[in-house]
Amino acid sequence: MHRFYADPENCVDNIVSLPEEDARHACTVLRMKPGQQAEIFMGGNRWSAEMISVSPKDVRLKLVSQLPSTEPSVFVTLYQGLPKSDKMDLIMQKAVELGVSRIVPVLMERCVSRPDPKDSARKLERWRKIVREAGKQSGRCLIPEVAEILTLKQVLNDPALPEVNIVPWENTEGNGPLSFSKSHPALSSIGIMIGPEGGIDENEIELLQAAGFVPVTLGKRILRTETAGLAAVSAIMCLYGEME
Repeated sequence: MHRFYADPENCVDNIVSLPEEDARHACTVLRMKPGQQAEIFMGGNRWSAEMISVSPKDVRLKLVSQLPSTEPSVFVTLYQGLPKSDKMDLIMQKAVELGVSRIVPVLMERCVSRPDPKDSARKLERWRKIVREAGKQSGRCLIPEVAEILTLKQVLNDPALPEVNIVPWENTEGNGPLSFSKSHPALSSIGIMIGPEGGIDENEIELLQAAGFVPVTLGKRILRTETAGLAAVSAIMCLYGEME
């Protein structure tokens, strides 16, 4: 079933109008017709809907019934050290599919990629588009946030840090996700800090620990930066009942 995001301001008497870009896609690419069913995500809610009019600039649907939310009970923020090339595209897409609610690109000591302001703006635009499409494909009721690129210092000074934060680190022993979940049986939010290629610098680990980040292990094997975050998110979602 096709899925679309809609703005509550464009809903009157349970009739929803799609944004023009989505309307054009529904009409000219998907070739949808009146009477077809779709899902609408609007204001954090999920609805079944029926197409009532379709044109390249104006697609309208009637909301039929509200559906159960697909959003996880744990708000996960992924702090991802900037990787090289287009690895962040994959990380963004898969993190959204797994249930991450906020992604913060972080400029760290060992980052090779150091985009200038103009390049950063282009990357953010692309990442936000990737996240929106991944959210639509995976049935996310809310589009996850992609924050602007921050330095590690800016992250640690952020008053909106989650209540609990972890940092997978290869030198950690005996404190994996399972052990962590036993000492934190209930969570409403968690932050996961992932280093770039080359890992996290010792000084950065000290700063993170001083700010309350708990080092954890993801096993005996060394994971690439594009693997580590997804492994950590998967473990958290599983241990907190989001894969039942």
